[in-house]
Amino acid sequence: MGGKTAAELLVERLIATGVDTVFGLPGDGINGLMEGLRKHRDRIRFIHVRHEEAAAFAACAYAKYTGRLGVCLATSGPGAIHLLNGLYDAKLDMAPVLAITGMTYHDLIGTLYQQDVNTDYLFQDVAVFNQRVMGPAHVPGLVDLAVRTALARRGVAHITFPLDLQEWTMGDDERSERNIARHSSVPPLRTVRTPRQEEVARAAAVLRNKRRVAIVAGNGARGAGELVEQLAERLGGPIIKPLLGKDVVPDDSPYVTGGIGMLGSRSSQEALAACDALVMIGSSFPYMEFLPKPGQAGVVQIDDDPARIGLRVPADVGLVGDARATLEMLLPSLETNADRSFLEEAQHHTADWWDLMRERGSNDAVPMKPQVVAWQLSEVLADDAIISGDAGTVALWTGQMLRVRRGQRFSLSGTLASMASGLPYTMAAQLAFPQRQCVAFVGDGGMEMLMAEFATCVQYRLPVKVIVLKNNVLGVIKWEQMVFLGNPEYGVEMTPIDFVKFAEACGGRGFRIEDPKLCRDQLREALATEGPVIVEAIVDAYEPPITPVIKPKEAVHMAEALARGERNRERIALTMFRDSVSELRYPASPFGIFARLANGSPASAGASQRFRKPASNPLDLVTHARIDLRGPFQNGQRCGGALRSRAFDFNRERNNGAFQTKPAPFRQPSHFPGHQPRGRRRCCWRRAVARRIGQSSRHIDRRRRGDSSIPRRARDPGNRLLAAVQRARRRAGRRGSGWLGQPGLHQGAVAT
Repeated sequence: MGGKTAAELLVERLIATGVDTVFGLPGDGINGLMEGLRKHRDRIRFIHVRHEEAAAFAACAYAKYTGRLGVCLATSGPGAIHLLNGLYDAKLDMAPVLAITGMTYHDLIGTLYQQDVNTDYLFQDVAVFNQRVMGPAHVPGLVDLAVRTALARRGVAHITFPLDLQEWTMGDDERSERNIARHSSVPPLRTVRTPRQEEVARAAAVLRNKRRVAIVAGNGARGAGELVEQLAERLGGPIIKPLLGKDVVPDDSPYVTGGIGMLGSRSSQEALAACDALVMIGSSFPYMEFLPKPGQAGVVQIDDDPARIGLRVPADVGLVGDARATLEMLLPSLETNADRSFLEEAQHHTADWWDLMRERGSNDAVPMKPQVVAWQLSEVLADDAIISGDAGTVALWTGQMLRVRRGQRFSLSGTLASMASGLPYTMAAQLAFPQRQCVAFVGDGGMEMLMAEFATCVQYRLPVKVIVLKNNVLGVIKWEQMVFLGNPEYGVEMTPIDFVKFAEACGGRGFRIEDPKLCRDQLREALATEGPVIVEAIVDAYEPPITPVIKPKEAVHMAEALARGERNRERIALTMFRDSVSELRYPASPFGIFARLANGSPASAGASQRFRKPASNPLDLVTHARIDLRGPFQNGQRCGGALRSRAFDFNRERNNGAFQTKPAPFRQPSHFPGHQPRGRRRCCWRRAVARRIGQSSRHIDRRRRGDSSIPRRARDPGNRLLAAVQRARRRAGRRGSGWLGQPGLHQGAVAT
């Protein structure tokens, strides 16, 4: 062994611990390590990526999808720095990754030499293990400990290697007398931690006699999906999944209500708001506002990291242990909940939710809606497909529209929520599982960041399929600017890229989808094509990412953004108005207030108090309206009420080039006790608005073509549409009907 270099010793040690794949980019700071990999290329493969960030993402995904150690390699200085984003993804999602970096000459460190970056200092925060190689005798024990630490703590281990020491042999480095040869190893580390039996008994006591139990199953519940379903059956509770746990239990399970939070479902949100007990399994879902309020419910949390117990919501009992082993201990101690009403209610609302998703996914409007691509992709994926998502609006379409089936896998950059992870994730999945269908579902913003990795897929003949939603805008940032702050969009547009030509230039295949009626067939054809493929799906840039519940202040901010000079306000307002009208009959939609009332759902006036919240008018999105509904009930019917509307006139006013808002005159509708609205007349204004919508869309299309024959009064269709809506609302009020021509509602009896 004396003739082997320190770099060769490191590579051999990696092989001995079971590493078979290294993602990286060569550089002069790691030439010794590259030679070690070359000499052992029959036992370990090196995947040459185009950017070190992609190497770290791929190593993280490899660890997530396989449960084994992911390894990435980068040169000194800039190469090591580029790894950090992907390594933080591994840290925050608790994926075991080993990062190996080069370093300048050992006797020039700290002297401002070329690429002199103290990478061991740089990696202090991201790594659970972080050391510098001091010589050949140091390598075996250091590598063993790094591997053990990364696997045991599910985090990032980092080894940095000065480039001259990589070429040293054992003869150049005398072992100290206390460094006994071959003293170290990496034994199997598959240990299972379980809680104490008395803690399990306490957890069972907390859940006893609870009738409305919700279960949140995150990434830490992986491998225990069937036990989570048994728990749901025993407790009569729905299963709610954060996005990282999307594939823990399939979406077609009768117990699953969908996701949680802004990317989740309305039924999940209602269940969490109404539960009297919560079981959290392997989840550190960060958005605490969507979880039960402190004191609302008894909480049992299962996690193998004691530091995470009580992190997001106060836990009455924390069971520290492996999810599967802990559930096996807990289930026999639990009593069966005979009251199935809470679960059945959640199942009913989940069915409503999927009806809404099916409606959105079947929309044949042009430009094509992004929901259509997600829904149709879900329908044609293989039963064992591995789907990798990305950050952006595409994450919302994925979380809501993609129905993961039993046997499929899904992941993305979760807690870090980094863009550009989708393609490297898919590349790693295809390398780990060459016989399975591996698909990246990404937006054009994230794709453009690391699109060169498609050339990596071509080089290694990886048959990955990349579905790109192309709208030429950074969608999440655009809508956050408007909805969260009330500002017009700024700095989010992108120059269009022809992804079909790019795919062909790299040596792959490209498809373009524009017609929603052909979407499914074209996706099926693309998935069946051999080799790497990019599918460019051109989607509507004005389609908003609609969350399960729209908060009133978000509607106010959207109206403010439109009024303050949003240049695309006409198309945005028109699109949102169309969406709201088309979804009125769906109880799961944030615009389906009256459908929920008509169905007698928990959002209705006669339902349980636990679901009641202040109402948000669907037309607030386009008219900045504020509802104030009041009036007594007699014989179950509303007899009086009032509607106040602070509608904005979006007409342009010249004041230093800015758009100004003018509150429309207040008008009190004529509601009198005993008055019943007349059904025939209630619908007249709807037809008028429908005609205006059609005229507006036609005028927009004609104006785009440069048609000068458009009537002057119709040349600002967005403003004309808003004015028509306001007039229709006032007419409906004078005719004695509530919003949208429906009977008014008792104050405090509506929900969103």
